[in-house]
Amino acid sequence: MATRTRRPERRQEPLSRERIVGAAVELLDAVGEGGLTFRALAERLATGPGAIYWHVTGKAELLAAATDAVVADALAEDDTTDATPQDVIRALALGLFDAIDAHPWVGTQLTRAPGQPPMVSVFERLGRQVEALRVPEAARFTAVSALLNYILGVAGQNAANARSQPPGTDRADFLDTVARAWSELDPERYAFTRGIAGRLREHDDRAEFLAGIDLILAGITANLPPGTG
Repeated sequence: MATRTRRPERRQEPLSRERIVGAAVELLDAVGEGGLTFRALAERLATGPGAIYWHVTGKAELLAAATDAVVADALAEDDTTDATPQDVIRALALGLFDAIDAHPWVGTQLTRAPGQPPMVSVFERLGRQVEALRVPEAARFTAVSALLNYILGVAGQNAANARSQPPGTDRADFLDTVARAWSELDPERYAFTRGIAGRLREHDDRAEFLAGIDLILAGITANLPPGTG
């Protein structure tokens, strides 16, 4: 009696670029850029590395595509019919802050590739709102750059701070430890830092981030003609 050859199990979903990018995002979230290899990705997708190469040419393209996917989701437009340019900028900034908080590797990738589509998309979206504020053309590049650098800098630092702590670290306990250390600094050399140590214990990262955005927006609109901004 002939032995029937068992057919290999088929994947439930066909391999596609979208599936590969989604798996890459999950892998980057779990192990970071250093753990993103085609072998690890192939294991996650239950396929061979060669099949992945049909859709992406290498790690650089894969990182760019994963970054683009996360940023596109963060910039997904809601109904902004009645929103002011300031409101839209705040929403964009907070969307990116949350995206980088959830995917810490994204901030690094954006700063490494300023000319690539994800960064250009962010610059374009901010630029349109700065333009809507009727900022003079000569000042628009500076205004958008200030917003973009603040967003990436603060969001990236926030994500780096979170990653620097051991898993399971309690945020309140950590901030209390830092605040106590600040309060014990030399009162002559660090008078200001000692004075705001208590504020460190109770601050909210997202609220402080948005307060910084408002400061920049106040500066951008301070010298606009009456009736604009």
